[in-house]
Amino acid sequence: MTKELRRLSIVMLFMFLSLFAATSWIQVVQADSLGQNSNNRRTLLDSYEIQRGSIIVDGVAIATSVPSDDKYQFQRVYTDGAMWEPVTGYFNPALQSATGIERALNADLSGTGSSAFFSEIERILSGQPQAGFSAQLTLDAAAQKAAYDALQGLEGAVIAIEPSTGRILAMVSTPGFDTNALATHDADAANATYDQLDADPAKPLSNRAIAGDLNPPGSTFKLVVAAAAYASGDYTPDSALPNPARYQLPGSTNTVANAWGGTCGGGDTVTISEAIRLSCNIPMAELAVQLGDDRIREMAEKFGFNQSFSTPLESTASSYPRALDDAQTALTGFGQGKVIATPLQMAMVAAGIANDGVVMNPRLIDSVIGNDLSVVRSYDDTEFGRALEADVADQVTASMVASVSNGAAQGARIDGVDVAGKTGTTENGNDRPYTLWFTGFAPADDPTVAVTVLVEDGGGQGQSGSGDTIAAPIAKKVIEAVLGR
Repeated sequence: MTKELRRLSIVMLFMFLSLFAATSWIQVVQADSLGQNSNNRRTLLDSYEIQRGSIIVDGVAIATSVPSDDKYQFQRVYTDGAMWEPVTGYFNPALQSATGIERALNADLSGTGSSAFFSEIERILSGQPQAGFSAQLTLDAAAQKAAYDALQGLEGAVIAIEPSTGRILAMVSTPGFDTNALATHDADAANATYDQLDADPAKPLSNRAIAGDLNPPGSTFKLVVAAAAYASGDYTPDSALPNPARYQLPGSTNTVANAWGGTCGGGDTVTISEAIRLSCNIPMAELAVQLGDDRIREMAEKFGFNQSFSTPLESTASSYPRALDDAQTALTGFGQGKVIATPLQMAMVAAGIANDGVVMNPRLIDSVIGNDLSVVRSYDDTEFGRALEADVADQVTASMVASVSNGAAQGARIDGVDVAGKTGTTENGNDRPYTLWFTGFAPADDPTVAVTVLVEDGGGQGQSGSGDTIAAPIAKKVIEAVLGR
């Protein structure tokens, strides 16, 4: 073989290998992303012929597809659509639109993903009609209903987590909407409904549990401050702090007070544990300044602040900013100022404390199921990281139990069950209604569920309502549902 032929052969071999690598990359690595691209008309048209898989909770389908007499061939139908809406979202082929789990798991549900390739071949050979995979969610139907019913008439959210696994047991946001109205194949009707929801000042399209306009977490954030203090080794639950009736913010002429305007108990000093039990603002503001914003932020980030989570629904990152001055740091000591959080984030705080200091990544999916009921893909429990040592978590828990049993969070008390909890009543300035919070877990000695409740717009009571009177009783109902009481 001449040199020229040898060189030509090498060039042709290189070109062949390059072509083989490129096509393999497209057909294997990029298959899902290309298949789900909204501009891929072939995949879109093919998907109309496939019956979309179900979304399942506790063995019951909450989203199914039934035959329709239009070109889309199948209509998506939701059972109790408004209750499950923050999780399922909706699917509408007429608008080429999907949200929630419908969007996050579209490749599996639509049967157009690379993981469905061999199943499609098997169905073709057997002559069976094509169908998408189904998704088994982590949700607890009883907890979801309890949360949904308790939030009716309120602007708010509930999220419940299994502390040891991160499995989300309930995710509710109100007001919401009936997903069936946005799944209709009448595009004009669907668009009109969407425009109406989008213009609603109550923001029913927002999932307040994981996103939307974030709120300061109020006194629920005292748990993070206390955890930072105990973890530093410089403080214990019995460490004493000054106990004035008014506290001037460092470097500022502004002052803050406890919610009732007096001191935190009767002494000249008060312990950290007592300040948490009674939900006192001034001692926690003083403690925050002593700790400094760096140590508080580091602890907050160990629980997940300043990071988004994919459950697979994407959450908005909760924020504890850098470089706060002492006045702003003092405000964060009782969850005011520039710190903001989602209910998901505060549920992760409670769940991390409940799980001996280990924070688990939250998740909504247990498994993807094939048409023969085989498990196509399962989702494992994963750790986000350790926020606290177990003994520090126990110290924080003790104050939370005291808060529910005979402190500021008695609205969450359950006979025969030790509940660990912390309320929050966030001021929003001037005459604006308060934002109401509760976060906690139960049973305190062997936690099964951690739950956070957010109620915006003062629960309709302006500045008269509190986290204890409005948010805590909602959490109680969710806990009872999970415990079967």
